[in-house]
Amino acid sequence: MSERKVLNKYYPPDFDPSKIPRMKLAKNRQYTVRLMAPFNMRCVTCGEYIYKGKKFNARKEDVENEDYLGIRIYRFYIKCTRCLQEISFKTDPKNTDYEIEAGATRNFMALKLAEEQAKREEEEQKEEEANNPMKLLEYRTEQSRQEIELLESLEDLKELNRRQQSVDYESMLKQYKSESVEERKAREEREDNEFIKSVKFNNPSKHKVVAEEIIEEVLDDGEPATKNIKKDIPPTKSNDTKKNESWNRSIGVTARKPLVNLVKKKSSEPIPKNIDKEKDITDKKIPETKSSVVPSVASGSGGLTLLAGYSGSDSDS
Repeated sequence: MSERKVLNKYYPPDFDPSKIPRMKLAKNRQYTVRLMAPFNMRCVTCGEYIYKGKKFNARKEDVENEDYLGIRIYRFYIKCTRCLQEISFKTDPKNTDYEIEAGATRNFMALKLAEEQAKREEEEQKEEEANNPMKLLEYRTEQSRQEIELLESLEDLKELNRRQQSVDYESMLKQYKSESVEERKAREEREDNEFIKSVKFNNPSKHKVVAEEIIEEVLDDGEPATKNIKKDIPPTKSNDTKKNESWNRSIGVTARKPLVNLVKKKSSEPIPKNIDKEKDITDKKIPETKSSVVPSVASGSGGLTLLAGYSGSDSDS
């Protein structure tokens, strides 16, 4: 079965191509081609947007008397999809792009326009430097100043890196860790002692100590009556010692107290029985205090009865 579309034709042995008549065609003949829009454009007549990639049936022709380094330049004609206005553009082999000619305006050309503007400014600057020596001098001084600033910033960065490299962190840590545990404890104790010595009590005369004095009165019934009289005693050396003891106790330092008042001496005088009973009663009622107790016997009928008792005992003996 033969192929439907063949690539090779059959030529008979007596075929002579010179006998085939040639058609006379126009010099600038147009061909119909299928292409896509190479860029975004907008129709000038109706304002329709034609986006890149839209397909058209276009007419193609050669641009007369124009080429770039022997490369042909072609022109294309398309129609607007809305108003059927003809739009023409051609190839630009110099910039590997397309150039719009008529019927529409190209959109989104910001990058291309910026490049063209920069190129134009550079050409103008070169031309001005060639014609004006003062401008050339100003441009060179500005360049030299910028180079000096860059070198200074580079030197600063190098100096910073050099400082960071010179720091020995291990030696610093060893310096702080050189103190042992025992030395640290001794130092803390020394600081505590210095702080204790630096503390001073201001105006010791303001503080007063109140002591109780117990006075006994013997009534007629034989029961003693006690009275508490408070007296203001000025601060003495004993009060200062008590303050020091309380301060040492708050710190944790304890001092041994001397063994005092453990043994009481007996009085040589005879004590009557009634007075002993009365003292026992008063001892039960009134607790002992550190303050000095000064017993006083009131003069009266009770005292006379006691004297009579003493005289009677002496007479009996």
